[in-house]
Amino acid sequence: MDMVDDVPGFGYGWAGVWSTVASLLFLWSMVQEHLPFQLDDHLAALARHLLAHLTPYVTITVDEHAGDSFGRSEAYVAAEAYLTATCAARASRLRAELPDGSDRVSLAVDDHVELVDDFAGARVWWRKTKDVHRSNVIAWSPREVERRAYRLSFHRRHRALVEAAYLPHVIAEGRAATVRNRQRRLFTNNPSGDWASGDDGPRVWSHVKLEHPSTFATLAMDPARKQEIVDDLEMFRDGKDYYAMVGKAWKRGYLLFGPPGTGKSTMIAAMANFLDYDVYDLELTAVKSNTELRRLFIETTGKSIIVVEDIDCSIDLTGKRKKKKYKKKKKKMPPWGDDDDEERKVTLSGLLNFIDGLWSACGGERIIIFTTNHKEKLDPALIRRGRMDMHIEMSYCCFQGFKVLAKNYLGVAEHELFGDIRRLLEEVEMTPADVAENLMPRSKKKDVDACLGKLVKALKEAKEAALAKALAGNKEDGADEDDGEEEDSDDGSTSSSDEDSDEEDSKKKEMSKDSNKKG
Repeated sequence: MDMVDDVPGFGYGWAGVWSTVASLLFLWSMVQEHLPFQLDDHLAALARHLLAHLTPYVTITVDEHAGDSFGRSEAYVAAEAYLTATCAARASRLRAELPDGSDRVSLAVDDHVELVDDFAGARVWWRKTKDVHRSNVIAWSPREVERRAYRLSFHRRHRALVEAAYLPHVIAEGRAATVRNRQRRLFTNNPSGDWASGDDGPRVWSHVKLEHPSTFATLAMDPARKQEIVDDLEMFRDGKDYYAMVGKAWKRGYLLFGPPGTGKSTMIAAMANFLDYDVYDLELTAVKSNTELRRLFIETTGKSIIVVEDIDCSIDLTGKRKKKKYKKKKKKMPPWGDDDDEERKVTLSGLLNFIDGLWSACGGERIIIFTTNHKEKLDPALIRRGRMDMHIEMSYCCFQGFKVLAKNYLGVAEHELFGDIRRLLEEVEMTPADVAENLMPRSKKKDVDACLGKLVKALKEAKEAALAKALAGNKEDGADEDDGEEEDSDDGSTSSSDEDSDEEDSKKKEMSKDSNKKG
């Protein structure tokens, strides 16, 4: 310590060094403020070039947002899912999130945390960065203020391995982890006036967690037909390469038709649970134009079911295509008014393009389902094969469907009343919803005999009502026939009386002629 104290100006020398460093930093900040951006970019490129010669490491940046997209980059999402699944356990800091409609906490690597990964003998480093844009300009979205990215660094001798094998491995494993961890959701489309931009872009869909318990095991349907549908769904789910080979978009259409209460919505939920797909419930009455319909389709994701329920009641898309009729208007309208009215509605042509046009090939692994109570009212072009590939009739409850419901509601597979119920179901039309309601226990203690007896009573009452309705119809038909015969007889008598009067007139004329001759 004595030697240090003896050195003249030593303390003053260190103070001078720090003062000089502070002055240089202040001077550099001032230079950056007034330096033209062209020169700034040139200097930054020169610095990176010099650094590349000094270090043997290569860095790849994966930005959170792509330049031409409102949403998050697919590569960024896949990288985050991969690191969360494989390397997050070794991270010192994590960020917890609770996604909308989910009951599971999602963990992700926090900002400015570095992770190490090994692949095929190569060691790579991942670092999550966040750059804050300092500006006086008002930002409308957090993405304009904060820029997040993952930076992947590795030795240049592993460059070929990383580009050819490691990055595809990260994308594939990240997508698989996303599918495993995702919560299935039920979406509905927002009115176009509510398509305000959120953090990740316009919100054209709103969603909740999909928790419908329906499965094919609990679906009241003929087992053979049910198995046929399951086989078709499995073929579609595993048919990506097959669809590419035959040159078709990876999509499939199903038309569910039948009376109300036959389980069309339950079938859709069973399909979603079987395939583990999201469901997009498209409300056509909220869509103002074909352009909006196309935008909604683009915003859907793969592994999803797009549903239009009661399409015959949604908008005027039924019947034959109508020719436009132009009527003269007393008041002259602006030339742009008529075109605006024509464009601001969903047309049959727009819906056909939505199902089977070029836009339907955007993305893949989508199922489109229409439901209707009146298949005969739909335009044949809308439901032809290739658009609605499989037509599924949801009919009245059969005995096999009843057995499924009895197992679900009462836990019985055989009973002495099953024979009567089989006979009555063959004679009476009753929907699965009505059968299930009669099987529903009215107390915690399941009284199987009482529930089955109630169903037998309901079936008998329905049979008697059907017979009474048929007899009433026959009486009305008979009354109509009697009225027709009376009208015919009245017409006959009228005609005969007319003929008699004509004959009398002719005789009077002849008698008058004879009297005139004699006179």
